[in-house]
Amino acid sequence: MGHETHESRVCTWLGEDDPGRADTATINLEPERLTAHGASRAPAYAASWSLTTTENWITEHLTISVHGTGWSRHLDMLRAPNGSWTVKAAKFGDPARSGLAGLPEPGIADPHALDQALDCDIEYCPATNSMPILRLGLVHDAGAAAEYTVALVRMPSLEVVPSQQLYAGSRAYDEDSGTALVSYGSGDFSAELLVDSDGIVIDYPGLAVRRRG
Repeated sequence: MGHETHESRVCTWLGEDDPGRADTATINLEPERLTAHGASRAPAYAASWSLTTTENWITEHLTISVHGTGWSRHLDMLRAPNGSWTVKAAKFGDPARSGLAGLPEPGIADPHALDQALDCDIEYCPATNSMPILRLGLVHDAGAAAEYTVALVRMPSLEVVPSQQLYAGSRAYDEDSGTALVSYGSGDFSAELLVDSDGIVIDYPGLAVRRRG
């Protein structure tokens, strides 16, 4: 399933677990791929990121920067056509000045741990859930399901870890409500994600809900 024409969406999600957190993303949907850029803000930090995918919504390039009082971190992740990842990270200053002592190091010690990963996933940001949902056609096919290894970017440390995530159709698109339901699971966590016709999350229970308008 793909989009026949270019479509740009601007979405803002407000934190449910943390009312002080907000994420905004501009998502440009094209046939079989997307590009996006966005920003996050929380009481102790602000972040900005940019993402491009190849065909079939497979991550190609992610850059993300985080800034707090007296510190900053930057991450650059590139996935090659053969499935290998290059991960570069940098850090400046001390996050303890923002009350974030003991953050893990940014990046990943062994990028080969991501060799099976097709997607990146920015922690707390619902924008990056769209790629697996679109790849599986879960908006219209409630019978589809797959488990993926994703490159999870922890926030605000920018530590990168491989994460197993299960996506499955739960309720196909309903014209009256303009929504579909997608089952999501990772480890002992599971949720029913409410998404729109473009596979973009409206409500991620316990994490974030999209602001209308």
